[in-house]
Amino acid sequence: MMASTEALFGRERLAGNILHFARVLRAAGLPIGPAKVVVALNAVEAVGVGNRDDFRAALESVLIERHEHKVLFDQAFELFWRNPKLLERMMALLLPKVRGRVPADQAQAPLPGRLAEAMAPPRQELEVDGEEIDLDAAFTFSPREVLQTRDFESMTAAELREVKAMIARLRLPLPELPVRRTVAAPRGHAVDLRATLRAMASARGVMVPLAWRRKRRRRPPLVVLCDISGSMDRYSRMLLFFLHAITNDRDRVHTLLFGTRLTNITRHLKQRDVDVAIARISTAVTDWAGGTRIGACLGEFNRRWSRRLLGQGAIVLLISDGLDSDIGDGLAQEMERLAKSCRRLIWLNPLLRYEGFEARPAGIRAMLPFVDDFLPVHNLQSLKQLATAFARRPAGRGLAAERLRAA
Repeated sequence: MMASTEALFGRERLAGNILHFARVLRAAGLPIGPAKVVVALNAVEAVGVGNRDDFRAALESVLIERHEHKVLFDQAFELFWRNPKLLERMMALLLPKVRGRVPADQAQAPLPGRLAEAMAPPRQELEVDGEEIDLDAAFTFSPREVLQTRDFESMTAAELREVKAMIARLRLPLPELPVRRTVAAPRGHAVDLRATLRAMASARGVMVPLAWRRKRRRRPPLVVLCDISGSMDRYSRMLLFFLHAITNDRDRVHTLLFGTRLTNITRHLKQRDVDVAIARISTAVTDWAGGTRIGACLGEFNRRWSRRLLGQGAIVLLISDGLDSDIGDGLAQEMERLAKSCRRLIWLNPLLRYEGFEARPAGIRAMLPFVDDFLPVHNLQSLKQLATAFARRPAGRGLAAERLRAA
């Protein structure tokens, strides 16, 4: 009787822990409802708790549906189910941080802010004699100003939702370039002989002013090559909301994702509903948060897509940290071909957020000589600065590498 009572108590305690774990994931932003919790309880009961890997796989197979949620699930699982190292990191988030140089072998990626917020105890309102205290915020920054410069990785779930709404309102003012075709204009560079003769025939010998034509101006195509490897996972998801906004803002925007292979997601981003678009992208992409083969993926783009997408003075946005698992094999040749096929090549790299960034990896050294602009992309302010980069003239290929070495 005692053994059966202990088994029942242990089962109830395990069920309560699984329910609490699901609540943590939901607070961190994952779409988990009561139905998934019930299925998770059944899955754990089927596989048992004797093997940690089986227990983890059972919860993962039920509670997550998208590739981009796997990293957050892994961190939450290790933290919730009592991993000492991650518990120490969690406590470090609550302590004052001392600025200083951290050894390279001890440096670790920070936990997502939304996971820290989900694991933290609920906040309590400060009251005195039953009345809430009103604080004067005249000398503080507004939340929107703070979010402009905060790194995407350090944001909480509520801040991410607000930033997504702000990103949806961003616009990318591409410059209008002259094309070969002309249109009628009051002043221009060439006489419109057909319109002039037609006006003279109807005027019956009376003098008529010359008709003019000028070149049409049109925004060039924009081609985006976005890295979705494991090292870029923390930024790729937020950048997809930015790419969805600019795709639905104008025509001739093409987006391709690459990790170990190349995937064209342009038709998915044309969906007006951003949640539907992200869900379809998650289904179409099979190498999310995996390795990186930048040279091979750029080679595939140059062979299959460059001739149909890089015409009419196209501008290329290359979003990547430049960390290539192939160690830059053939990367310089593919970057040179890509640079020669487009009008302008802009490289957005989140590693530029660090002061004293140096181009030490072989992949970054191979890519830098062929880009026109080398810019950071890690927060909302950097996305807004991208608009000003289009307004100014490019510095010239190879100058980005020289400026980086000079700095």
